[in-house]
Amino acid sequence: MLHLKQINKIFNEGTPDEKIALDSINLSLDKGDFVTIIGSNGAGKSTVMNVISGVLTPDVGTVEIAGKQVTFLPEYKRSRMIGRVFQDPMAGTAPSMTIEENLAMAYSRNKKRGLKSGVTRKRKELFEDALKTLHLGLEKRLNAKVGLLSGGERQALSLLMATFTEPDILLLDEHTAALDPSRAELITSLTKEIVSKYGLTTMMVTHNMQQALDLGNRLIMMDKGQIILEVEEEKKKELTIEKLMKEFQRIRGEQMANDRALLNA
Repeated sequence: MLHLKQINKIFNEGTPDEKIALDSINLSLDKGDFVTIIGSNGAGKSTVMNVISGVLTPDVGTVEIAGKQVTFLPEYKRSRMIGRVFQDPMAGTAPSMTIEENLAMAYSRNKKRGLKSGVTRKRKELFEDALKTLHLGLEKRLNAKVGLLSGGERQALSLLMATFTEPDILLLDEHTAALDPSRAELITSLTKEIVSKYGLTTMMVTHNMQQALDLGNRLIMMDKGQIILEVEEEKKKELTIEKLMKEFQRIRGEQMANDRALLNA
């Protein structure tokens, strides 16, 4: 479903601020894989997401989604294949539009141009049924402006919008990091439920090691633009945060950056 081959990306090349963001990244995801990605700040996690989504074009390498070569395909054209939820709850929705209008926009994302837009009675019923799965009562607030929702409610709506059309790839970029613990737990639970329900091929970046261990069937550790560790399903079940830290030290010969967010459990 996703194939990254020899991806390289350098920022500010040839200047004193040159930074190798991605260094020879090779990664394949089969249909239904749920991969969690961990690593300290600057490891390259979000850059990988941006290359997949088309925000960035790699300097070297190729990107394939569902068997299609998309390396130079612009972001707006890839949006039919990709659902993405960002760290900022404000990023995935249009605050001045209603819940109903936001869902209509998400619904039409992978439809052919010229298809009648707007909200029909049938679509309204579809939206209400989808919102009920969030268990937040939003199905009774279809005409409420999204800007009036809480951060957790907006992030739940963003997750629903990103998965509404069952995209080929779902990208979750630290999508619980800005929420308080109870809301983060809710969004994590909804993520698990929705990904499982639709069998979505998913990549999730997180600073929370325990979350990375609890979710998904594969785990990747990145450092300085490289994938330094890949763990498949059976071995992942046996992992602990302590074992991951020791593995990093074994590979790199030094302790992992001790930033608070990274060790958050």
